[in-house]
Amino acid sequence: MNFRTHVYPERIVFQIAPLVDILLFLLVFFIMTWNFARNEAEIDVRIPAAKEGKENRRPVGEVILNVRRDGSVVMNRRAMTPEDLQSSLTRISELYPDQAVVLRGDQEAEYRSVVAVLDICRAANIWNVAFATSKPE
Repeated sequence: MNFRTHVYPERIVFQIAPLVDILLFLLVFFIMTWNFARNEAEIDVRIPAAKEGKENRRPVGEVILNVRRDGSVVMNRRAMTPEDLQSSLTRISELYPDQAVVLRGDQEAEYRSVVAVLDICRAANIWNVAFATSKPE
């Protein structure tokens, strides 16, 4: 009597479907990360240079306010009126109380335009405001 059964090992097959799924997931992840991490350098705001300016890493989800030469404000590549800006910042501060805001003012913009944006930030309960500068040439 032979009680042993013969076990035939399964052939190892290279499965390509999970590999394609992972590669597509990584592709979508990197495209979305690149989209959110793009710098708003294409907006025509020339920020002033600082001797001690450092280029730091931008956290994901930070709000960038651009004050143009004529005093108009751009947030997320969209020109905003002061009322729209205040309502947007108020909603952001309610959702994220410690939200960082980077203020990029054009070097030829009037000082009162930058102060007006600071007042709007304060009225919207945004306290974490940083000023962007560029490296000296």
